[in-house]
Amino acid sequence: MNDEELLRYSRQIMLPEIDIEGQERLRAATALVIGLGGLGSPVAMYLGAAGVGRLLLVDFDHVDTSNLQRQIAHAEADIGRPKVESARDRVRALNPLVAIETIAEALDDEALAAAVARADVVLDCTDNLTTRLAINAACVAAGRPLVTGAAIRMEGQAMVVDPRVPEAPCYRCLYRSAEEPAESCTQSGVLAPVVGIIGSLQAVEAIKVLTGAGEPLTGRLLLMDARTMEFHEVRVPKYAGCPVCGTQSG
Repeated sequence: MNDEELLRYSRQIMLPEIDIEGQERLRAATALVIGLGGLGSPVAMYLGAAGVGRLLLVDFDHVDTSNLQRQIAHAEADIGRPKVESARDRVRALNPLVAIETIAEALDDEALAAAVARADVVLDCTDNLTTRLAINAACVAAGRPLVTGAAIRMEGQAMVVDPRVPEAPCYRCLYRSAEEPAESCTQSGVLAPVVGIIGSLQAVEAIKVLTGAGEPLTGRLLLMDARTMEFHEVRVPKYAGCPVCGTQSG
């Protein structure tokens, strides 16, 4: 790292869990961020600011007025623009040292597998179960760690899936049925800072995965209730009959 980088990341490098070695790992890493809405906005901004060397930003959508309440990577002037473009510009304004590649389309199975294979960590910032399960399956198949998050109303959750750990569960282990739940933020709403909190937690977990600092939420589902500001942790067992990561059928 040059002097500019040492100064930029100095407060992070001071942490004994990170140090120069951890910062170099971030600099050499590629993070795939899928979804640039309420969760993906803080994820992309914090990973960029923290010095992750390359960000692959994926979103097929365009900025809408209803997004601005919570999707902080986008501004009034961005309405109508592809979200990947406004998010790219926001991250570049924070840290021009980060390489950013944008993919302004929904990824089919083949494209998703190719994108996941390029990443050192994948962050699922999408808003529907079908897509989350597809991302999970792609990460398990490629052996890539996944940081997944979700938020609705005043509630949120985060979890790390790490296929490199044989005994660790995947996201599909949580859902014996892959049916889409009836509720979404469009119907039920969401408090703006809740997605910011969960997205920030995802960024923290991704940095931990990339640097080896601390203990990631591997196999642990962190639940937040903003009404009471309580956090609960649920240990998720590996499901032997999981169709994605299980060791037996049925």
